[in-house]
Amino acid sequence: MIKVENVNFSYNTNDPEVKEHVLKDISLEIQAYKHTCILGHNGSGKSTLAKLLIGLDFPSSGTIEIDGIKLTEDSVYEIRDLVGIVFQNPDNQFIGATVQDDIAFGLENHCVLTKDMPGIVEEFAKKVGMFEYLKHEPSRLSGGQKQRVAIAGILAMNPKIMIFDEATSMLDPVGVLEVNESIDKLNESGNKTLISITHDIDYALNADHIIVLDQGQVLFEGEPKEILKQSKKLIEIGLDIPFALKISNRLNAEGIEITDCLSLQELEQQLCQLK
Repeated sequence: MIKVENVNFSYNTNDPEVKEHVLKDISLEIQAYKHTCILGHNGSGKSTLAKLLIGLDFPSSGTIEIDGIKLTEDSVYEIRDLVGIVFQNPDNQFIGATVQDDIAFGLENHCVLTKDMPGIVEEFAKKVGMFEYLKHEPSRLSGGQKQRVAIAGILAMNPKIMIFDEATSMLDPVGVLEVNESIDKLNESGNKTLISITHDIDYALNADHIIVLDQGQVLFEGEPKEILKQSKKLIEIGLDIPFALKISNRLNAEGIEITDCLSLQELEQQLCQLK
């Protein structure tokens, strides 16, 4: 669905002869109808990559191809019909005075007939569990509810690809759970290509495939279990490892032999089987 080849990106600095290199000859592929997580510490280039994928910025060199279309200044609006993004701060995405108005805003931009809008708005509000809040003001919602409304607004426009750029980083644990459940349901439906941008390894474990960025380059990639075999390297580049894996590592160090665990449920099962 997405192919990035030899992409470089630099920001101009106060010195016209000096540029800040953010992405350095980066190449990767993202498969259709899978959930891919782009994992990296702050400053690794992951959010810059997200901006490039939706044409908010353009590479200094290299190419980006989305669903067979090469991203250029001429094709950018066609690309944006294919890609929707949920940003870190949901307040930055709200336009309407009510939840209903906000979900409908994108439909208006896509020239959907006025008579068809209520049914579409209600359909996607139900999908994210926000139907009963349609008449509420977005400012009165919790962080998790705001992000679910943002997701509904993107879903209503029916993009092939959805990007979640640190979509849970500003939320409390309840909000994180709400948004993660919405993303999991989308992944289970199998009709969207999902991309999550995050520094949270526990969140990344829900993905089908993980791409780890460090200093603007792909460090390694693979399925979650493969990535966690590189736990020492993850820590070296400023990322964490799952709490369950920390416990299993400590138990092994104490002579209690168990396999590496990615979840507390898996850890509990192994501990219960010990004699």
